[in-house]
Amino acid sequence: MPRPPRPPLTRGRRILKCVYNPFYAAQRAFRPSRPGTVADPTVRRLQLWRTGLGLVAWLVLTMSYKPVGTAEGVQTVANDRFDQSWISTLVLVCAFPFVIGLFAFAARGALRGLYLRRSLKSFGAVAALMGAMATFPLAVAPDPETSGFRDAIGTPGTAVLVVLCAWSLGFVLYGIGLGLMHVFRTADIHEVLPPVLATLMVWVMAALDVISNENAEVPVLARVVFLLGAPVSVTALSCWELYRLRKHHGLTVRRALGRQ
Repeated sequence: MPRPPRPPLTRGRRILKCVYNPFYAAQRAFRPSRPGTVADPTVRRLQLWRTGLGLVAWLVLTMSYKPVGTAEGVQTVANDRFDQSWISTLVLVCAFPFVIGLFAFAARGALRGLYLRRSLKSFGAVAALMGAMATFPLAVAPDPETSGFRDAIGTPGTAVLVVLCAWSLGFVLYGIGLGLMHVFRTADIHEVLPPVLATLMVWVMAALDVISNENAEVPVLARVVFLLGAPVSVTALSCWELYRLRKHHGLTVRRALGRQ
């Protein structure tokens, strides 16, 4: 016999679970939760496949042209990957307020205020990530101001800070992945925003890669494939997602702006 569905958690239990489970807290912070949001399982599966294939391609390129035969090499590769994900997150953080503002400004009538109100959850997700990241320098930064802060709170306060830092580590690592996948829950504003923002972010990252001359040791042909592979695939997926939203759910950019 199938088991009966579990009753939903009460508000108090959800808060308690967020306190002791940083991964659950990241899900609550970075996954869209607006009632009535269109969720297309096909698009979600393709996004997961794209993320996995992109990671595999990056690992193959990195292991082919960067030394990973030593523990120091492995650590360098891991640091590079984290830095790349963190830079992608920062680029998204800087880009999406501009795009959201432009999107709301282009909307007509009451839609403008509606989208601005809905954007509070997206900005809350950004604030949660930045707040969690702030615990790391407080716990380990060697500058006099932070050291003085740790001396002021004493041993009990430092122990609490270390525990908070450990909690933040799981929250940040999982939150970066969810933030990039769900584009900081901009589907809570409107379903057409995530593919638009994802396309913008990936092309900006490709431009930054060219400007910073990353992977300069990689042969030209392999580098071109590496640089264009992610933007082209993400753009194609985003266009296909917009097509599915229009065909199966009647959602378009023009309708979202009240212009059709």
